[in-house]
Amino acid sequence: MAVGNSLANRPKKMGMTAYLTTDAVKKQINSVVGGKNGTRFISSIVSAVQTTPALQECTNPSILSAALLGEALNLSPSPQLGQFYMVPYNNRKTGQKEAQFQLGYKGYLQLAERSGYYKKLNVLEIKEGELIRYDPLEEEIEVDLIEDDVIREETPTVGYYAMFEYANGFRKTMYWSKKKMLAHADRYSQAFHLNAVENSNPKRSRVSFEDFENGNFPKGDEWKYSSFWYQDFDGMAKKTMLRQLISKWGIMSIDLQNAFEKDMAVIKDDGQPDYVDNEPQDDVVEDQEYKESEPQEAQKQSVQTPQGENQRQQVSMEDAFFG
Repeated sequence: MAVGNSLANRPKKMGMTAYLTTDAVKKQINSVVGGKNGTRFISSIVSAVQTTPALQECTNPSILSAALLGEALNLSPSPQLGQFYMVPYNNRKTGQKEAQFQLGYKGYLQLAERSGYYKKLNVLEIKEGELIRYDPLEEEIEVDLIEDDVIREETPTVGYYAMFEYANGFRKTMYWSKKKMLAHADRYSQAFHLNAVENSNPKRSRVSFEDFENGNFPKGDEWKYSSFWYQDFDGMAKKTMLRQLISKWGIMSIDLQNAFEKDMAVIKDDGQPDYVDNEPQDDVVEDQEYKESEPQEAQKQSVQTPQGENQRQQVSMEDAFFG
């Protein structure tokens, strides 16, 4: 009863537009993005919140912090561009819904290419019938790609390939079968389940991923499968390939390391990431991926990018907001 009363007495959340136009918040935004860009930035946040109903229930500061991090990295929040997303989560520690910063695979590509170290950088799904051979020792792949884009899009994916080449000629490649990627997602994502999950609580039950792909799940249960691993498995797989490839063997710029560390986290007021522990809810995207231990090699290879002046400007922009 006391809990019910406390919820009833909880103050109504201020609308996003009203929050962003308060003097204190406008000052924060302008200190990071500037006057003219501030107007554009506010419009982009309002648009993102309006198109994602679950975001409207998230705390305003968490939305702002996620958006400002994306802005400091010079990435767009537009879902069409797929560079980064503000994803709603339930934070069990605070009992509130918060927006989590999630980098898309196109965001990884942007940050890596912008560093100036990579002469070539690519990631793509391999379709059924395209793979001729992959030699893991020589790291050589031979494929016969389907030329018709429409037919290729409709052909089942069997694996994923990622590669980079430095200006000095150093080259590294990776290939994972879809079976390996499915096992990875099943192990590291709280929201994804390769096999069916039976639970006495219907909200916690899940059909297998195969049944989901075939549309064999009850109507009204769509919310259970709102994770990016369900909605865009290939996109999440390509992001995973880039994370694995660059963090283990690539050179990470300051921006790239910052994005890597804060990916899939709620950004607190001081700029530090909070990797929230989530429970499934019927109106909130669930896609918390357990953070794997980061190789020491990735830490050693974090260096200043060739575009030093521009890089320092981006870092100072973030510092201006996060202190």
